[in-house]
Amino acid sequence: MKRLLLSSVLLVLFGFSEFALAQEVAEPTVNKGDTAWMIVATILVILMVIPGLALFYGGMVRAKNMLSVMLQVFVIFSLTAILWATYGYSVAFTEGNAFFGGFSKAFLSGITPDSMAATFSKGIYIPEYIYVAFQLTFSGITPALIIGAFAERVKFSAVLVFTVIWFSFCYLPMAHMVWYWSGPDAYTDATAAEAAGATAGFLFQKGALDFAGGTVVHINAGIAGLVGCLMIGKRIGYGKEFIAPHSLTMNMIGASLLWVGWFGFNAGSNLEANGLAALVFVNTLLATAAATLSWLSVEWMVRGKPSMLGATSGAVAGLVAITPACGWAGPMGSIFLGLVVGAVCFWSVTRLKHILGYDDSLDAFGVHGIGGIVGALGTAVVASPALGGSGVWDYVSNAVADYDMVTQFVSQSWGVAIAIIWSGFVSFIAFKIADMMVGLRVEEADERQGLDISAHGESAYNQ
Repeated sequence: MKRLLLSSVLLVLFGFSEFALAQEVAEPTVNKGDTAWMIVATILVILMVIPGLALFYGGMVRAKNMLSVMLQVFVIFSLTAILWATYGYSVAFTEGNAFFGGFSKAFLSGITPDSMAATFSKGIYIPEYIYVAFQLTFSGITPALIIGAFAERVKFSAVLVFTVIWFSFCYLPMAHMVWYWSGPDAYTDATAAEAAGATAGFLFQKGALDFAGGTVVHINAGIAGLVGCLMIGKRIGYGKEFIAPHSLTMNMIGASLLWVGWFGFNAGSNLEANGLAALVFVNTLLATAAATLSWLSVEWMVRGKPSMLGATSGAVAGLVAITPACGWAGPMGSIFLGLVVGAVCFWSVTRLKHILGYDDSLDAFGVHGIGGIVGALGTAVVASPALGGSGVWDYVSNAVADYDMVTQFVSQSWGVAIAIIWSGFVSFIAFKIADMMVGLRVEEADERQGLDISAHGESAYNQ
C-alpha cells in the first residue's frame, strides 16, 4: 500500500513537472476562434471602403461627379493593396528605427501559412497572413478618405500620384510610429520591457494610445484633405451657387455600411475574440448613436430642421472619435465622447469652414480631422479607470497600471501634434510633386461638365 502511494505521488509530481516544463517551452500556436474572427473583421473593413465609403461620398457630390468619386475610392483601395504587399507592410510592421521599419518582409518575403503575428495577450497568436490583410484594409481606406476634401475638381492622375507618395511617406511612418512593438511576450520583466520598448515606434514609446486609428487614419487623412483643398482651390461657384448632395439615399446607405463595417475596424483591432472585443463593439455602437443624436439635436436647434445628412455625418463623427478610445473607454465614456464630438464636428463643418474660407467638399477635414483630434485627446479622459475606463495594461506586472490623466493627455497630445505636422508637411510635398507631374486641377470646362463624362466618359445615370 505504501509502495503504491509513493508511486502515485511520484507520478503526480513528475507529471506536473513535465506539464509545467512543456508549458514553458511549448511553441505558441494560433487560436482558431481568433483567426475566424479576424477573417470576418477584415471583410467588414473592406465593406467599409467598397462600397461603404464610395456610396457615402458618391451620394454627397452632384450627380455629374458621382462615378468619378466612386472610381477614386475603388482604385485607391486597389493601388494601396499592391503597395502594401510589395513594401508597405514591411515598412510599417518590421523593426527598423522609431519612424520607419525595414524591408525584411518586402514582397511578403518569409511569410508563410505557418507564420504568426502577436495579439495583445501573451502566448496567443493569429496567422500573419490575416494580420497582413487586416492592416492592408486600413492602409486602403485612409488615402481614400482624403479625396472627400477636394472632390469634383481634381484630376484622376493627380490622385494616383499623390496616393503613392503620401502612402509611402506619410501613412507608413505614422502606422509604424503608433502601432509597431515587439508584442506582449517580449515584456517578461522590467529589463526586457525596456529593451523591447526601445525598438517600438516613436509614438508608442511616448505612450500615445490609438486603438484603431485616430491618429494613423483620421487625423492623418483629415490634415491631408485640408492641405489638398487649400492647394487645389475652391469649386467653381462655391459660395455663390447652390451645391447640394445629389442622393441622400445613397449617402445613407453608405453611412450604414460604414457603421456596420466599423465593428470590424474597431473590434477587429483587438485581434482576439474575447471580452475586450465585446467592450469595443459596445463602445463603437453607443458612441456612434450618441454622436448621431448630438449632431441632429444641435442642427435642429440652430437650423430649425433635422436632416438626413446631419444624421449620417454625426454617425461618422462618432465612429471617428471612438476609434482611438474604443479599447480603453467604458460604455458611459463612449456616450460622452459621442455627444461631444457630434456638437464639435457640426460646428466645424458649418462655422469653422466658412470662417476660414476653405472648400472642404465632403467635410473630410471637418469630420475626420476634427473628430480624430477630439477622439485622440478625449481618450486620455475616457480611459481613466476612475471614470469607467479600463486603464492601460502593464505587461510586466500583468495588471492594470497606475493611471494619471494629465500624463496620458500629454502623451495623446504628442500623437495629435506629430500627426498634424507630419501629414501637413508630407501632404504639401506630395501635392506639389503631383502638380508638377500631371497638374492637380481639371480644366474649367471639364469641371462644369462634370468629371464622370469629362474624365471617364461615362455617367452614373442614364439621361
